[in-house]
Amino acid sequence: MMQDLVVAWKNEITGKWTPVGKLSYRNSKYYFEYTEVAMRAIEFGELEPFYGMEETRMTYESKTIFPVFENRLLQKSRPEHDDYYDWLYLSKGSASPLDELARSGGIRATDNFQFFLVPKNNLGKYSVLFFSHGISHLANSYVERLNSLKKKDKLMIMEDIQNLFDPDALALRTEDPPELVGYTPRFFTHDFKELIRINGPRNIEVTVEKVNMKAPKQYKLLCRLTTKWPENFVPFKGLTKYL
Repeated sequence: MMQDLVVAWKNEITGKWTPVGKLSYRNSKYYFEYTEVAMRAIEFGELEPFYGMEETRMTYESKTIFPVFENRLLQKSRPEHDDYYDWLYLSKGSASPLDELARSGGIRATDNFQFFLVPKNNLGKYSVLFFSHGISHLANSYVERLNSLKKKDKLMIMEDIQNLFDPDALALRTEDPPELVGYTPRFFTHDFKELIRINGPRNIEVTVEKVNMKAPKQYKLLCRLTTKWPENFVPFKGLTKYL
C-alpha cells in the first residue's frame, strides 16, 4: 500500500494554506520531507520545524509513524475512540495511521497544520472524501436541514465570489429547496475549479457520504466529490510551485 499526504500550513495573516511537507507510506516505511517553501519559512523564522525534524533538507524515514505525527492520532484508550472512528467512517481493524490523519485532517487547536490525502487516479475516476467546512457559521435552520440529509443525497457546488473572507470559496447547498450546508476545504479549491472547468459542471457529482448527528461540527457532514479524471490532470498542480 502506498499513501501520500500533503502537510499544509495556514498563514494566519493571509488565511492561505501552503504545503510545507509530504508524509508518505510505501514499502512498509514512513517518509517525511519538507517543501522548499517550508525550508525558506523556517530559515527566516516564519515557521518552526517539527520537533525532532530540525534538519530541513533531509528525507526522514521510519518503520513506525513519526512521533510528531502520531501525537495527532486519537489514542485507542480514549473512551470516545469508537465514536470518533465512526464519525470518520473508518474501520478500526483496517484503517492505517495515514487514513486517520487524512480523514480527520490531524487538526490540533494549538497550531495551524492540516493533512490532505493526495488523490489517485482510480480507473479513470477522481473521487475524494472531505468534511464540509464552516458549519459553525451557518444559521440554525441550515444546520437543521443538514441533519436531515441521508447518504447519497445530492449536493450542489457553487462559487461564492462575494465571500469577504475567501472570494475563491466553493459553497455546498442542497438541491431543493436550496439551503447552504457548508463549504469545500480551501485546499481543494483550485483542483475542484479546474475539474469543473475541464469536465463541465454537470459532470461533477457531490453527494452525502455520512451525517454524524452527535459529532463536533467539523465532523458533522462527510461528502464525496466524484468526476472523470482528465487526461494529464495532476492533483494540487496549482501548488506544485511550493513543492
